[in-house]
Amino acid sequence: MRFVIFGAGAIGGVVGARLHEAGFEVALIARGAHLDALRRSGLTLETPLGRSVFELHAAEHPAELGLGPEDVVLLATKGQDTGGALQALRRCWVSELPIVCLQNGVNNERAALRVFSRVYAAVVMLPAAHIEPGVVVAYGTRLTGIIDVGVYPGGSDELCEQITAALAASKFASRARPDIMRFKYAKLMLNLGNAAGALCGPGEATDELNERVRSEGRAVLDAAGIDFEAGEVDDLEGRSEWIGVQPIGDAQRAGSSSWQSLARGTGAIETDYLNGEVVLLGRLHGVPTPLNAALCDLADRHAQAGGRPGGLSVDDVLAVAV
Repeated sequence: MRFVIFGAGAIGGVVGARLHEAGFEVALIARGAHLDALRRSGLTLETPLGRSVFELHAAEHPAELGLGPEDVVLLATKGQDTGGALQALRRCWVSELPIVCLQNGVNNERAALRVFSRVYAAVVMLPAAHIEPGVVVAYGTRLTGIIDVGVYPGGSDELCEQITAALAASKFASRARPDIMRFKYAKLMLNLGNAAGALCGPGEATDELNERVRSEGRAVLDAAGIDFEAGEVDDLEGRSEWIGVQPIGDAQRAGSSSWQSLARGTGAIETDYLNGEVVLLGRLHGVPTPLNAALCDLADRHAQAGGRPGGLSVDDVLAVAV
């Protein structure tokens, strides 16, 4: 079994490095300056315990890898890049190719199932960062992170057990969960705070805004009849202690994946697939979501304009919310 990591950023890069380190065959798909650095100097993994460099096969397109029936694709792109990644994989013409969505949000699996018959959902709780080309950072010391996997939309199977066993052998806590989407919706509720944190920076006003944003989310998921209660996901302090999160030297720990997108100046941000999910469900079920909608609009504009993290205020968000 070869693991093909599509999107070798913070999550994909760290997972790929750990799987390779544990002896599993791994190939990476990346782009731009990051791909150039991977090909030139390898993948650098920084942790509080040290720095390692791994020589991994890195490609720009999955067709370069000669995909076959023994491959498992770990999809780790941002939500806005999922469609393009799936089409690139589809054009490799490998039937029954397993797709494991190591992504925030809850839309990626549905999009994958439209194209591929074997789709798996994963809840990823991995404190990691990718700011510099060729370098990924993981802040765990006891574990690298926690990644649970289940068949989408529900259930488990033999491959699911094989994937979680491989992750468990690679410095992750990992288990198969037949009700995986309950955990993904719980993670979505946490991720609703990514946009405000990235746009407005930390602070009491941002915390208060995020509580209102999540209140809209809870009302929407309740109206839609979606179960999103999962104490293991919600216990941020306990999970951080279990993983053993520590700083790396004197450097400040990077923010959320949305914060990192702004810091890298990518011109895109995944808010439409996090807060936007709440907006969509709210419109379908007649529940107003003005704050989540405002964050979607402002995050998109800010990212496209090359705005930096913390470039807006909470008042800017409230002024747009109607």
